[in-house]
Amino acid sequence: MNTTYEVRAIAPTVLDQLRRRDDAGHTRTAATDPEGGAPLRCCLGRSKAGERIVLVSYAPLRRWAQETGAEPGPYDECGPVFIHADDCGGPTSGAGYPAELHGPLRTLRLYDARGHILGGHLVELPRERAGEMDHALREVFADRAVAVVHVRAVEFGCFMAEVRRG
Repeated sequence: MNTTYEVRAIAPTVLDQLRRRDDAGHTRTAATDPEGGAPLRCCLGRSKAGERIVLVSYAPLRRWAQETGAEPGPYDECGPVFIHADDCGGPTSGAGYPAELHGPLRTLRLYDARGHILGGHLVELPRERAGEMDHALREVFADRAVAVVHVRAVEFGCFMAEVRRG
């Protein structure tokens, strides 16, 4: 049974679109991050003090559905994500789970091939044990009905990363 997976940042072509007009239809203004630490969905890292970032509305399931032909219906949603204001070159840490974005409480939201929610899986791991997320992701992808997984922060419900079957 294939339980490999790929963690994906927001695609460069989508980032270009979001920088011009986000998924809520708005033009957003970039700002300099004075402290750093904002979770970036363009490179799956955190911002550094002094970097220019922008908070945009992003519809991850809608974007996935455009690629796959799925019809998520009421499960389509749009929420805030931070991205670099300019091209950053994407992730540098490889294709694995982005430990830098991990927090103590994450939920894995599971979707089927139609884009409908199959359920969720709460993951309680401190950042220093983020590598154990691999087991949780392999476990949810063991269910053949799972087509895509969204990793979300429990505290705010924010989308952190998309995970697809490998």
